[in-house]
Amino acid sequence: MRAHEMSRPAELPASRSFDEAAVAQMERIVVDLGQMYHERNDALREVTRAHHEALLRLSLAAEFRDDDTGVHMVRIGYLAEALALALGQPARFAQMLRRAAPMHDVGKIGIPDDILKKPGGLSPEERQVMNGHARIGADILGRSRVPLFQVAAEVALAHHERWDGTGYPQGLSGEAIPLSGRIVAVVDFFDALTMDRCYRPAFPDDVALAMLNGQRGLAFDPQVVDAFMKNAAALIELRLRIHRQPPSFEDLAGLD
Repeated sequence: MRAHEMSRPAELPASRSFDEAAVAQMERIVVDLGQMYHERNDALREVTRAHHEALLRLSLAAEFRDDDTGVHMVRIGYLAEALALALGQPARFAQMLRRAAPMHDVGKIGIPDDILKKPGGLSPEERQVMNGHARIGADILGRSRVPLFQVAAEVALAHHERWDGTGYPQGLSGEAIPLSGRIVAVVDFFDALTMDRCYRPAFPDDVALAMLNGQRGLAFDPQVVDAFMKNAAALIELRLRIHRQPPSFEDLAGLD
């Protein structure tokens, strides 16, 4: 028997042993990478939760500065979610809007008290300062690549735009206004009308609905207004339920 033929049986077990060791090492690497991936995702979720909670509390501080109880921002979140679903939007988008919409007026934290709390009408110069809260809010919220805060920044910037193009801060019109902003504009308008303010009592629901319908195609997207009017009874009941028993902060933030 030749020498090179005699060496073959010894080489094969060594090769199998090497292959098995390499496979085992690769399996360990895959397991370690999977664990690192899950740990990274858990850490990212925790950071996102903390960021969201901080921004919600800042939004709540802005609401308190505007002589409100803070329940308005809670109602806006849930009403926006319900209206988005009524419009046939995906549940994921509606849930995102519930979490993002309460931060729509966070920019008011940057408006001076003598303008924010002024009981009478504002001068053109004061109105310009007040209108700046939309950009301030978008600047506060938009410094993140997390989708939730991108939607929140979009809402903050767009919820005072008008369907007819006469809104602010960008003068957008029609469907150029993000849908998130069009939805929040409608629920914010109705909820604000039906709550007591320092300068006027709350309007009855039927009067507020008539005022909302009167702005169909002017301030607001006709389809969004139509969806609100069609589902008005359910939305008003949701509003009253939240007003009677506001969800917890954790429920609103989605911190479960």
